[in-house]
Amino acid sequence: MEKRKIILDCDPGHDDAIAIMLAANSPAIDLLGITVVAGNQTLDKTLINALNVCQYLDLDVPVYKGCGQPMIREQLIAPSIHGESGLDGPQFGALTKQAEPQHAVNFIIDTLLASAGDVTVVTTGPMTNLAMAMRLNPDILPKIHELVLMGGTYQLGNMTPAAEFNVLADGDAAHVVFTSGRKITMAGLDVTRKVLCLPSIVERMGRIDTKAARLFVDLMTFFNKTQKEVFGWDGGPLHDPVTIAYLIDPTVLTLKECFTQIDIRSEQSYGRTNCDIFDIFKQPPNSSIALDIDIAKFWDIIEAGIRAYA
Repeated sequence: MEKRKIILDCDPGHDDAIAIMLAANSPAIDLLGITVVAGNQTLDKTLINALNVCQYLDLDVPVYKGCGQPMIREQLIAPSIHGESGLDGPQFGALTKQAEPQHAVNFIIDTLLASAGDVTVVTTGPMTNLAMAMRLNPDILPKIHELVLMGGTYQLGNMTPAAEFNVLADGDAAHVVFTSGRKITMAGLDVTRKVLCLPSIVERMGRIDTKAARLFVDLMTFFNKTQKEVFGWDGGPLHDPVTIAYLIDPTVLTLKECFTQIDIRSEQSYGRTNCDIFDIFKQPPNSSIALDIDIAKFWDIIEAGIRAYA
């Protein structure tokens, strides 16, 4: 089986950490690099978190520091969900792994330009790095095989009634991406809210005797605590790994092609992903929106990924 080449652009974040874990050791994926953006926490913190996860799991994957601010709006972070460090819960050893000297935006550009058009860009945080790369060098656009993102919703948001966090945190970047003309697959809250990491799931993964399983339990124990406090849920939705699960097995998602616009003008609804599910505007589709997810298959993919580690 030919591996899917990907760049993972993220803002760790508990669910981002699981996405890294899943992508880095999958026989279906060739993880070319991890680019980091501010989002769940400030850039200095999300970078440390990405490096810590890679070091803990002994991952030989380059990590690149990206944009620390949105393109236009004021910065938005989520300490109430991910803690003061952005990855509270696990106890990591002294950090020795270092970020690469190249800026994440330049890495994205150089990697895509040097490719045969077979690189998929996965974003699980605000899309600032990718949008800046598109604006800095539009020649990368035909080189992008597919864009797979966790973000948005065709129903209700989680930060405002209209908007999901990743898009709200930089709606202008999302606008750039959704008007890029490239193939987009969007895994939004409509499906990620269905994969709740309930205590039974934590217990299931905790029975696996691997370093990855221990990290999963530590991550999800804290994440579930904050989700209970903020939303009243017994298990936190494992948003970001849905993107990687889709790349490993596309049948995990039910998709619908439609035309999607990002609201970047309204005060009340800034960051909304206006997905024309009913084809009201009669515009050519620019995205495939996830409508449903095979929950059992998703957790089987997560378990297989955890078992792949020693």
